[in-house]
Amino acid sequence: MKTQFVHRRNKLAESIQSGIAVIPTNKEVVRNKDAHFPYRFDSYFHYLTGFGEPESVIVIFGGETPRSILFCRDKNEEKEIWDGFRHGPESARTLFHFDAAHSIDEIDQILPQLIENKDTIYTPLGADAAWDGQMMRWLNQTRSRVREGIAAPDGLIDVRGILDEMRLIKDSSELDTMRRAATISAEAHVLAMSATKPGKYEYEIEAELLYHFKKNGSQFPAYTSIVAGGKNACVLHYIENNAALNEGDLLLIDAGCELNGYASDITRTFPVNGKFSGPQKAIYELVLAAQNAAINATSAGNSWQAPHDAATKVLAQGFIDLKLCHGSLDKVLENREYFRYYMHRTGHWLGMDVHDVGNYKVGGEWRTLEPGMVLTIEPGCYISSAPDIPEQFWNIGIRIEDDAIVKENHGCEIITSGAPKTIRDIESLMSS
Repeated sequence: MKTQFVHRRNKLAESIQSGIAVIPTNKEVVRNKDAHFPYRFDSYFHYLTGFGEPESVIVIFGGETPRSILFCRDKNEEKEIWDGFRHGPESARTLFHFDAAHSIDEIDQILPQLIENKDTIYTPLGADAAWDGQMMRWLNQTRSRVREGIAAPDGLIDVRGILDEMRLIKDSSELDTMRRAATISAEAHVLAMSATKPGKYEYEIEAELLYHFKKNGSQFPAYTSIVAGGKNACVLHYIENNAALNEGDLLLIDAGCELNGYASDITRTFPVNGKFSGPQKAIYELVLAAQNAAINATSAGNSWQAPHDAATKVLAQGFIDLKLCHGSLDKVLENREYFRYYMHRTGHWLGMDVHDVGNYKVGGEWRTLEPGMVLTIEPGCYISSAPDIPEQFWNIGIRIEDDAIVKENHGCEIITSGAPKTIRDIESLMSS
């Protein structure tokens, strides 16, 4: 249903009133003279258009009668032989419900006329220096006609602030896509657990994930997969994925697919040999308890900070009980002694980008969770080797991450529950 994009464009038009929005998509990236990286559209542009071709710009007019115009590549049969299908302006106008469409080759001629007599230009500022320069050239071209009675816009405003707020609350079609992406990723984690054995390499398990993503329609991984065995799991953004998997170690996998522009993000940690040791089990149960506390705090009306505070409190008490931290709970929390083992936030927004847009504070206060928001819930514990740490806990890195939709009434919907995370379920899967 492409009408959802029209609705979003009209909502943006309402926000900019008598202004005009000009938003480009991403450029194609060339690796060398004759090879291209896979193309991925700009999230803001795609959110408003659903149009996936490069070399495209959308113009949206605010006011009581909103209009939207697309600039895109011409239909070109010769280039399509080499590079694939192009809609062309007329087909794109019809299929994607634009009021008008023009060749991107005409934008230098047409765009300065479109911004005439508009109060403000809304565009992504500071994202790309070349785009900023092009926007200023169009603006200056309009300013040069002031003697003809033409007024140029007085202001340039970064449109991303408005769009971030819009993207923060997902509509039903977005949530359906994210549920499907989450399902594919959860299935991939199950396959990865089943394939893991001592002696295999991290990249072999990564291959299981990527194969399942692609086989089930995902266009890309949502981010570079983390497949970290043993001490590598204590490196938060480990991506080398080239080490052997050893008997007695844990394997942390942080991986998710992107489907039709929407990301999923799952982390599971499990024993390479299929059986948790006693110390591994103690830390794992602590992290899982922290995640459950955070999930219970993820509810409409609670603050963004509530899940993090809930998880941190459980982790800090657990570190005290395991003699990893010392003193009272209040002291450990106040002094952030727990930070040695848990040094990141409990989650982030999720959507078209894996670390999706949207402010976490409003007016200096933590934002209130609302229905339709999607976030990750991912506490962890990372214990490197050190003389003052009991050796039984050395090189244990554990993170458990799920994707959650804030529900209309109370609580949240965990859309990644297909990936096992209890010790019983993990050991049962890996022994079968």
